[in-house]
Amino acid sequence: MRRATALATIGGALALVRCTPAHSVRVGSKNFAESILLAELYAQALEGAGISVERRFNLGSTQIALAALERGDIDCYPEYTGTALIDVLHHAPMSDGAAILALLRSTFQARYAATWLTPAPMNDSQALATTRAISNRLHLATLSECSRLAPQLRLATIQEFLARPDGLPGLQRFYGGFQFASVRTYDIALKYEALLSGKADVATAFTTDGTIAAQGLVVLRDDRHFWPAYHAAPVIREATLRRFPNLRETLDALSARLSTQAVSSMNERIEAEQATPAAVARAFLHAHR
Repeated sequence: MRRATALATIGGALALVRCTPAHSVRVGSKNFAESILLAELYAQALEGAGISVERRFNLGSTQIALAALERGDIDCYPEYTGTALIDVLHHAPMSDGAAILALLRSTFQARYAATWLTPAPMNDSQALATTRAISNRLHLATLSECSRLAPQLRLATIQEFLARPDGLPGLQRFYGGFQFASVRTYDIALKYEALLSGKADVATAFTTDGTIAAQGLVVLRDDRHFWPAYHAAPVIREATLRRFPNLRETLDALSARLSTQAVSSMNERIEAEQATPAAVARAFLHAHR
């Protein structure tokens, strides 16, 4: 489950699919702002290392991006460990990050002839968030507390969260409780508006959402470690790694700089300032030369 951010926020960052020279790396992305941002960071870092890049962004869902990789239409794209675990492998949530990565690496190599490079420390996990005022008034800081207080709380969410095994049904099974006084679904961009306008007490979130920092929201701590981590990493065709020996070193060095706070700040610029992913990526790489 990832954000389906409106394409209007992406503007001129999208690239048309063209014939690609054999000496270029074709970098793809899914169809939401953070995926395009990460792909743009990969593309600019590779160009800085002297590697020609073809941008094939905004491909669509996880399944579409992965199919493009498998067919050889793209050479790499940013993927999340939790997304691959649950949406690709259809595995139950796991909390051991090293075990998740080992499983992903072995499975993707066997199925897709693809390699997971080193994941970034950023964690774009699922979350529940509330305002600081509600957190202070109700002493609400953890998912365990939310599970008990849920009958007093109104949840703003997206439709998908109500059906996924790692969504509300999973929380109810794992923590118990989570029987909210009301549950209302919103378009993804409007759930925070419901929270901030007083129409909801808790909203579903992703931990790198720019709105969290911009509005000083409180992310409820997953104190029993239900959700897997969603670390982003380049997933790349093994044949491409053989053709470009310095590609791994370049992208691993970039990923090491991508903290949750750094990506959240970049997302905030895209969401609040309408900056393009290309401009935001350029500024980040310039600041971290």
